[in-house]
Amino acid sequence: MNPYDIVFIGQMGMGRIYPFKGSPFIERGSPVLISSIAASYLGKRIAAVTKISESEEYLLEPMKAVGIDLFVQPGEVGELRIIFPTENVDERQSFVIKGGANLHIDDIPPFEPCLVHLCCLGARGFQLDLMRALRARGFRLSIDMQGFVFQVDEETGTVHLKDVPEKKEILSMADFVKLDAVEAQTLTGTDVLLDQADILEDWGSSETIITSSEGVLVRSKGKTMFVRFTNKSNRGRMGRGDTVMGSYLARRLDHSVEDSLRFAAALTSIKMESIGPFSGFLKDVLERMDAGSPG
Repeated sequence: MNPYDIVFIGQMGMGRIYPFKGSPFIERGSPVLISSIAASYLGKRIAAVTKISESEEYLLEPMKAVGIDLFVQPGEVGELRIIFPTENVDERQSFVIKGGANLHIDDIPPFEPCLVHLCCLGARGFQLDLMRALRARGFRLSIDMQGFVFQVDEETGTVHLKDVPEKKEILSMADFVKLDAVEAQTLTGTDVLLDQADILEDWGSSETIITSSEGVLVRSKGKTMFVRFTNKSNRGRMGRGDTVMGSYLARRLDHSVEDSLRFAAALTSIKMESIGPFSGFLKDVLERMDAGSPG
């Protein structure tokens, strides 16, 4: 099995998005698609593992187009409805119409140990088992805490944010942890970003990435950094955190925390100005980095 720099693991999905005072639209893809594409622009060796039905394989085309190696098995694609009820793009209401197929350790090819980013994978138990198994194989882990914090009402499909009893074990197993400000508040009980980062680090998070409508905060080895977004619109708000994480991880492989943060904030700012995964040019990201405003 060829060595990879980062392997992204997650479900494929489709969502009907209802922006505040905007027209609904269909978002074709998922966190695994958005994050892996964001990572692909830095020339790293990127792979993605997912499940999809034969009739929906067209959803994989954007990843194929940017050279991501795909490892795909048959499985259901998830469907969501996401509503933004106010101008605050951090506030959203989510409903699961159909859950995606779970991924187990037996679904993961025999990759050489590398960095793995676990996207939103569904049921908490499956995610924990997969994390433990991957760690046992020698992989470094990056995780999206949204997949743990989001809990689905089986009768209505309504997604509720709930605390996670296993959070300290999860944080201690991960090299990188991604959340947004609302998810971090659910875990920590505070809405202050700096306090959230401090608490999560105390609980075992090695490198914490928290996104909000204003920008991105990173906490690493007791040091906190914040860079503001510079997007001119929020038309492409969906996939904000996944874009941050994919671009941050790829840059972080051979750059400092501060440089990687500035890079991820710049790339994500460009992405949020249009619907879909990032589709710009690396030179534009590097230029936008200079426009980033440290907090």
